[in-house]
Amino acid sequence: MASLNKVSLIGNLGADPDSRFMPDGTQVVTVSIATTEGWKDKEGVKQEKTEWHRVIFYAGLADVVSKYLKKGSQIYVEGKLSTRKWEDKQQAEHYSTEIIGKQLIMLGKNVGKSAVPDTTNYDDAEPSL
Repeated sequence: MASLNKVSLIGNLGADPDSRFMPDGTQVVTVSIATTEGWKDKEGVKQEKTEWHRVIFYAGLADVVSKYLKKGSQIYVEGKLSTRKWEDKQQAEHYSTEIIGKQLIMLGKNVGKSAVPDTTNYDDAEPSL
């Protein structure tokens, strides 16, 4: 039976990327991306809702994100949903659903500056975790 785990988002970074390295030296960057939808309610008043998405990038994409993106940057990202389980200090179980970023396209006004590479479309293979 076939299945598909794919996420596509266009949004803005809510903070500067958070970069760290795994014990094997692989760079990992986490970003929080805001997506906002708008509509008019029954009375014709404009409403808005913002969703926040945690996106994790590894290796080459992590390097690009850490070098060229900052709070407010607009990006298109494709990836897959991944849920991880962890325990806090009191041994309580928690779950976190994140997006593992597989492709990145930098959008918006910051693209095209001399610091940004010629291409703004990046694709990365999945890391071996």
